Amino acid sequence: MSHADDHAGTRRDFLYYATAATGAVATGAAVWPLVNQMNPSADVLALSSIRVDVSGVSEGTQLTVKWLGKPVFIRSRTAKEIDEGRAVQLTELVDPIARNENIVGEADATDENRTLDAEGKWLVMMGVCTHLGCVPLGDGAGDYDGWFCPCHGSHYDTAGRIRKGPAPRNLPVPPAEFADETTIVLG
Repeated sequence: MSHADDHAGTRRDFLYYATAATGAVATGAAVWPLVNQMNPSADVLALSSIRVDVSGVSEGTQLTVKWLGKPVFIRSRTAKEIDEGRAVQLTELVDPIARNENIVGEADATDENRTLDAEGKWLVMMGVCTHLGCVPLGDGAGDYDGWFCPCHGSHYDTAGRIRKGPAPRNLPVPPAEFADETTIVLG
């Protein structure tokens, strides 16, 4: 084998590698826009987290805000509502799962697992009936002093847990936390 043949093999190998690298870069450049278009748009990202001022929500009232296109109930509960919610035994519940996105894994639907603070004053939950997606009425509505969906008769208690009617699950608790004493961050 001559030295010229050795040199030709090295040049041929270089051409193969350079062609393969160019092809990989070209494929990546063609595929990237297709993958990138699946990312959420800027308007969706902007709405994925909102700050809510709750300084004007007095005890026994609620504020309804829109988050990700759905209503969210933020309620400042009274001592009576907290006591009613904490007195319920898990065996009395249709759905004993917390449905709280702030808790990793599944937890019991105790009042403590569904409220935003340890005292149980603040309840934040999605305002969409788990039966067919209607918006339940609040302010002590229904048989359990919580929320009532008049469309099909679902009754929720003071902690947003389904107690009676066709709804299969508790009202879900979205990811939320206090940023400061008067601001709740959703998302």
